[in-house]
Amino acid sequence: MQYDGVLTKMQTEIGNPIQYYLVFENSFLNVNQLLNKELEIAFQGYQCLNCGKKKKIFRQGFCYDCFMSSASAGDWIMKPELSTAHLDIEDRDLEYEKRVQLQPHIVYLALSSEVKVGVTRKTQVPTRWIDQGAIEAVPIVEVPNRYLAGIAEVALKDHFSDKTNWRKMLQNEVPSIDIVSERNKLESLLPDEVKPYFAPTPEKLYHLDYPVLQYPKKVNSLSLDKTPVFNGRLTGIKGQYLIFEDGTVFNIRTFEGYVVKITM
Repeated sequence: MQYDGVLTKMQTEIGNPIQYYLVFENSFLNVNQLLNKELEIAFQGYQCLNCGKKKKIFRQGFCYDCFMSSASAGDWIMKPELSTAHLDIEDRDLEYEKRVQLQPHIVYLALSSEVKVGVTRKTQVPTRWIDQGAIEAVPIVEVPNRYLAGIAEVALKDHFSDKTNWRKMLQNEVPSIDIVSERNKLESLLPDEVKPYFAPTPEKLYHLDYPVLQYPKKVNSLSLDKTPVFNGRLTGIKGQYLIFEDGTVFNIRTFEGYVVKITM
């Protein structure tokens, strides 16, 4: 069986375990069904996710020109505190920025490799945490725009990491920490503008279960630029990574915009 198409991040469906799907233009693939099977991933070329041209991918699935100009690649994406739509100030496309920034956002704690703080749109719960490979997550506050979420995250980064150690996450080296208890201590650390949104107890603690048959002891990241054809037995899926029996891991998100052929 063979699938061809442009890589985009895997779509997910909450469950025990989480279900993963690779979606192509004319087909889709339930990746869970490939567990314990031999796969070949072959690099075929590039296709920018924004303009659709067959240009080398620069970052986030975009060619260089699109990454430098598209509203969906502005600096406020990675740094929410730079959001300005609430002030009616444009970065690249004010209409787009209002649509994305001026909606409910969640500031959260997630447990993946350690406790990390992060920001996501409310509509991306729990997808954001799945993409990070978190085994647990708990909301801290829900705020009405991205800017407020961003300044809250900046304040909390003095006390928690805002990055996931992807190696530890994939090896399932996760500390035993009560993140609800950690969350409930945080009100005094929040900016004054955000404190009114803090509730003494969280609405919900999220538990996430990944389809992994075997966690690797060591991991080696697969790059399609260096290894255009790879063969291996799939033993797990976590975050946006495929995990193979030999310890090779493939980050789908890193290679968005790459055209591949998957054979099994």
